[in-house]
Amino acid sequence: MSWEFSIGWFILGVIILAAGAAVVIFYRQISYGIGSGINSFDRVKLFGIIACIVGLVVMANLHTFLLGLLVNLIFRR
Repeated sequence: MSWEFSIGWFILGVIILAAGAAVVIFYRQISYGIGSGINSFDRVKLFGIIACIVGLVVMANLHTFLLGLLVNLIFRR
């Protein structure tokens, strides 16, 4: 499988990365507004960091490779 750069996936990855970074920066306000206050600080930060990692993977267009690898492992193609 060859790797190709795609400007569309790059822009989508930047958007996901920015949203994840905003969650990490404003985790207290988000936790008080949506979650259960101080109990969910770490959970909200974790979701933000996961979103940042997903954004970086999508930016590099590696998500198609990883999903293809997962499908090949499950269905033994």
